[in-house]
Amino acid sequence: MKVSFSIEYRTAWGESLCVVLQDKKYPMQWGEGAIWSVTVDCPAAALADYTYVVMRDGLIIRTEWKHHSAKAPKGARTLEICDAWIDCPIPGCPFPREHQAAIFDRPGFRGAGTAIPVFSLRTADDFGIGEFRDLRPLVDWAAATGQCVLQLLPVNDTTRKGGWADSYPYSPVSTFALHPLYIHLQDLGVAEDAAFKARQAELNALPELDYPKVFQAKMALIRSAFEARGAKDLASAACKRFVRENAYWLEEYAEFCARRDGLEPEYYVWMQFHLDRQFSEEVAYARAKGVYFKGDLPIGVSADSAEAYWHPELFNLDSSTGAPPDYFSTDGQNWGFPTYNWEEMAKDDYAWWKARLRKMSQYFDAFRIDHILGFFRIWEIPTEFTSGMMGHFNPALPYTPEEIHALGLPLEGLFHPDPRHPGMYQPLIAPASASLPQAQQERFGALYNDFFYHRHDAFWKRNAEKKLPELLGATGMLACGEDLGMVPDCVPGVMDHERILSLKMRGMEQEGPWRVLSVCATSSHDMETLRMQCESDPQPWEVRRMLNEFLESPSMLAIFPLQDWVALDAGLRRPDRDAERINQPADPHHHWRYRVHFDLARLREPSELNVTVAGLIKDAGRAV
Repeated sequence: MKVSFSIEYRTAWGESLCVVLQDKKYPMQWGEGAIWSVTVDCPAAALADYTYVVMRDGLIIRTEWKHHSAKAPKGARTLEICDAWIDCPIPGCPFPREHQAAIFDRPGFRGAGTAIPVFSLRTADDFGIGEFRDLRPLVDWAAATGQCVLQLLPVNDTTRKGGWADSYPYSPVSTFALHPLYIHLQDLGVAEDAAFKARQAELNALPELDYPKVFQAKMALIRSAFEARGAKDLASAACKRFVRENAYWLEEYAEFCARRDGLEPEYYVWMQFHLDRQFSEEVAYARAKGVYFKGDLPIGVSADSAEAYWHPELFNLDSSTGAPPDYFSTDGQNWGFPTYNWEEMAKDDYAWWKARLRKMSQYFDAFRIDHILGFFRIWEIPTEFTSGMMGHFNPALPYTPEEIHALGLPLEGLFHPDPRHPGMYQPLIAPASASLPQAQQERFGALYNDFFYHRHDAFWKRNAEKKLPELLGATGMLACGEDLGMVPDCVPGVMDHERILSLKMRGMEQEGPWRVLSVCATSSHDMETLRMQCESDPQPWEVRRMLNEFLESPSMLAIFPLQDWVALDAGLRRPDRDAERINQPADPHHHWRYRVHFDLARLREPSELNVTVAGLIKDAGRAV
């Protein structure tokens, strides 16, 4: 069907308009009266969701508040659509795009929340590991204390062999599939007989998650449930609808897993159907209570993932991502993921990324962009090295040998080859410059500082501006960026333009006042908890004072780990504060095993903790 779009928009010099249909941009032509128009061949279904964007120099510089929708008359072969630009209708709203959770768009909104991984949850009904169903008592507690956000770590499938390596939540084998271990067995019809209860009691009695034991026991019961009811479930209208709506990823994922395990693809389809149903029910329950889940978008995708298997062209499989030396690791980090082939991804306007985010938005109303610096540049480590110290920036503006020699500097010990630019060099992050003569030290020091902090500013800014507006416009999730580490000067400006919330963390060296558009936190899964950060274990009144400092900040959201909230209660918090930490980022072989040490059902009971938390949140003007 031929559809003619027109819209009045008065552009500045150098600007133009595009209409965006099914993630593809169609340039429009300017006409008299500032009317922009274009005629496009498209299916009628594409009109259900489309929008306009303002372009300059090949970049999106402005988006509409929300998308348009139109319906073609039955049997029509042509259609003319005349639209008006949709601006934000809410005076004082700081955002350029509508969020799917309207609470975030309220002028002056300030909220509070809790961060906890799903695997760390604990109730009497689970099976040695937290499950999606365990979120319900946490939702009830959040609603009762005036909180509006529950922040989770990634919930995607990380299954390989069921060992400790699979416990790492930032190494998904699929960016779409949910983790099978988060399924609630009883909902699959698994009988709670004596054997079940005995195994359940054994696993739930463990103070921490024993991932291999839980995997072996739980997956055996899931498999038995599939053999008993899988055929019936797969034939149901609900399952067929799920398969149809998720066809863009589900078939590839199921086939990938089937080849890996030597089982039928239908088994993995069936598991994902039940996981989606269970998680979606908890999401709907939370939203009805005014509580919204904040997800975590890992910067990397594993080299042994379904995506890398079926779409290797989207990745640079000759390298891995990581981070230069920073607050978390003095030796740098190697995360083991291939870097993205952004040039290839740009060919279809980042369709894979948009599909990934849309799937995520079914469950989450806000999301944390893990290592947002990776959208500006990534620390890339050739696969022949393991240390993060051997990395380089990609993309980068390296030096020619002539430039280096002109400064009277040697290559050896100061520079290493840039594999993306043969014959050119980048400075080593940890150069052997101490033995150089003073004059050479000064020249190299100036070059080093320029390279890592100034040389790339405009280059990396444009690199992020190509991607972030495209991705942020794909959903209505509130975007929050983890902007810690070696932050280029261009990052805050881009984040502010796109209204991405920055992260403010206790103990981090962050200059300047905290912005309203930020998330403040006492600690994270990568850090020591609040109690661990103190020289001696703080008393509840001291914890209250520290939490209040963050709650009183101008940050739009204050989200604290559950451990830090519970530290307000001397009788409930964990006796051993050193057992509260979730991750050691400097250890690539860390076992992710932290579990809450009490049944979350206790949070539903009237308690001094609940009164204290509710009072702190209300006094800070963050209660919802």
